[in-house]
Amino acid sequence: MDDSSRGSKDSLTHLDAQGRPTMVDVGDKTPTDRRAVASGVITVGPRAYPLLADGDLPKGDALVTARLAAIQGVKRTWETIPLCHPIPLDGVEVEWTLVPERYAVEVTVTTRCHARTGIEMEALHGAAVFLLTIYDMAKAVEREMTIGPLRLEAKSGGRSGDYRRGGDDAGSAPHRGS
Repeated sequence: MDDSSRGSKDSLTHLDAQGRPTMVDVGDKTPTDRRAVASGVITVGPRAYPLLADGDLPKGDALVTARLAAIQGVKRTWETIPLCHPIPLDGVEVEWTLVPERYAVEVTVTTRCHARTGIEMEALHGAAVFLLTIYDMAKAVEREMTIGPLRLEAKSGGRSGDYRRGGDDAGSAPHRGS
């Protein structure tokens, strides 16, 4: 790969000198421990919520299926987001909370790896796939569902350092176990 595809601090890293999209060359970067946490919400509505909570949707237990879909989504991020690198995953955690007063499900996806590039897209992709799976499994009962927000909550590792949403102390990203 020639140097024209490498970004500088004054250029966009995913565009080459001619402005074409390119995958960033991370071959010279030192692998570090990396972690990312993403969250998302789906509001399913009053008809679908009790069926979802009880695992009684016509398509089956959406929460169990969505957990598996989120893990698969994390593992396959590089196949669906064009400029992402394949990441050697060390761990994926998927946790959700039912919020009955809003007819909603909140999901948190935590990803870990030891790699040359970040794992934020994997966490975000996993959360998005979880939410889309809930939508797919509940749409026969309720079509007026809302997905969002979907957001990065925290990341650690890599050259850009640590980040925690809404916090000045970026080094204190929440830890949710191994």
